[in-house]
Amino acid sequence: MGENILIGFLGGLITGISPCILPVLPVIFFSGGLDSARQASRWRPYQVIAGLVLSFSVVTLLGSLALSALGLPQDVLRWAGIVILAAVGVGLMVPRVEEWLEKPFSWIPQRQVDARRGGFGLGLALGAVFVPCAGPVLAAITVSGATGRIGPETAALTLAFAVGVSVPLLVFALAGRRLAERLKSFRRRQRGIRITAGALMLALAAGLILDVPAALQRLIPDYTASLQDSLRPSAGTPLDLGGLVTDENRGLGACTQGSTALQDCGPAPELRGLTAWPNSTPLSLEGLRGRVVLIDFWAYSCINCQRSLPHIVRLQEAYRDAGLTVIGIHTPEYAFEREQRNVEDGIRQHGITYPVAMDNSYATWTAYRNRFWPAQYLIDANGTVRHIQQGEGGYADTEKLVRELLAQARPGVALPAPVEDATAAAPPAGSTTPETFLGVAKQNNYSGPEPYRSGPGRFTYPGQQRADSFALSGSWQLESQRIVALQDAHDAVASPGAAASPAAPVPSGVRLSFHARQVQAVVGGTGTLTVRGPDGERTLDVGGTPRSYVLLDGEAQREGTLEVEASAGVELYSLTFG
Repeated sequence: MGENILIGFLGGLITGISPCILPVLPVIFFSGGLDSARQASRWRPYQVIAGLVLSFSVVTLLGSLALSALGLPQDVLRWAGIVILAAVGVGLMVPRVEEWLEKPFSWIPQRQVDARRGGFGLGLALGAVFVPCAGPVLAAITVSGATGRIGPETAALTLAFAVGVSVPLLVFALAGRRLAERLKSFRRRQRGIRITAGALMLALAAGLILDVPAALQRLIPDYTASLQDSLRPSAGTPLDLGGLVTDENRGLGACTQGSTALQDCGPAPELRGLTAWPNSTPLSLEGLRGRVVLIDFWAYSCINCQRSLPHIVRLQEAYRDAGLTVIGIHTPEYAFEREQRNVEDGIRQHGITYPVAMDNSYATWTAYRNRFWPAQYLIDANGTVRHIQQGEGGYADTEKLVRELLAQARPGVALPAPVEDATAAAPPAGSTTPETFLGVAKQNNYSGPEPYRSGPGRFTYPGQQRADSFALSGSWQLESQRIVALQDAHDAVASPGAAASPAAPVPSGVRLSFHARQVQAVVGGTGTLTVRGPDGERTLDVGGTPRSYVLLDGEAQREGTLEVEASAGVELYSLTFG
């Protein structure tokens, strides 16, 4: 019990300083300094954090079970928290609304719900909407709560995790209160401070509705990754498996984490208890014999999963025709992830085209003794598990083993070039231009003057292009996952007094402002790429299955501009920088 509490506290403490907590920090900071002249405000930071600890713990452990028993949608608690957060924000900005919010509680002596002092209510709302990054500790808590296997150890682990998360938040709230007490301008401008805090709460509520925090997290390097890795099994060590051990899954314990060679981990348990296949007809491992199968356990709001999904998508696109089937097993971390409409939105948002199954009952998760989001199980053509990857990373090793199994299953099969670079050392986080997705669903870093939306369009390079961005020129078809170069056609143009003549077509181009040692692009279709940059000009032939092409390679990191001209029909998916 004591060891579990320590692990839970450390896991929560790491989460409390990770990028996923950043969106709530402004609200926490200003909540601590509201009405600093009032004696009651001294307890406000503690009230906010206490409410967050209680709400987060109860929702994590009991939320799913309670909503199922009442027959309510699984995301109702999250939406209730967002509504309360928005109401508190409006109450801070508009006194009349604050009075209206207090009326239902006026019969309780000395217990009015006051937006100036009711920090506990604000904490309850934050706890209901706060979704921390997935980690090994939180995974164990969530699975126990969702399946009803809640005992004293799980409750203690949950509370320890929540307290660990709250320690950095409390420090931030106390810092806000301390600043308010020391600065006279804070006391003189309480009305302005209250309006600012209310606006921040409304912004957070709107951002949660639009899933803006998750988008920000994907763009910010996870500076706590090394700390979180310390709670995961290291390479070469036995896998940290949970669940009930049966004759069917006993062999999974023979695998080790981070292996670069194929292993024999016993027969793959059959898929079971799946509640829906949002984008596919139901599949079975028995029906897939003869094909190599990669099972990916994920959840759409899990930031660790979001960072691994592009690699899984690339594997599926590159090796599907060679005999690989990828199946995403969506096992919910939180109650709102049980809603099929939310999962379908996540599938579209992340550009997933391989089959996805919903494992709301944790039946397949339990059969595979899984404990982590994300986790991949690689199965050969005979139905034997040959490799397990827990957590992020190991992408090049997984691809190498996929290629080996495909060659074994279909001797002489033609395999495309690897899509992952197995030799390049990973650059330090934040030291290069971030990975850039070009499809409309996940577009980032665009810097052109025209709107970036689905459909055909004509583009021009901007006069000034910001660092670490891309812009388009010429004609392109913008789609969910990719952009496709179109044949440019201009109307006839005539100067005054002269006969009309066709204008020269503008090539379909992409201009990159980058800092990196190496630039690669995932490209499909058939045609050519003409690359102009610091190393001069060269032309690449493009064809076959979409894969990664090296546009620029060097021995040292550098900053510069790269222009890529694509012939009609060439498809661009993403740009990566190393």
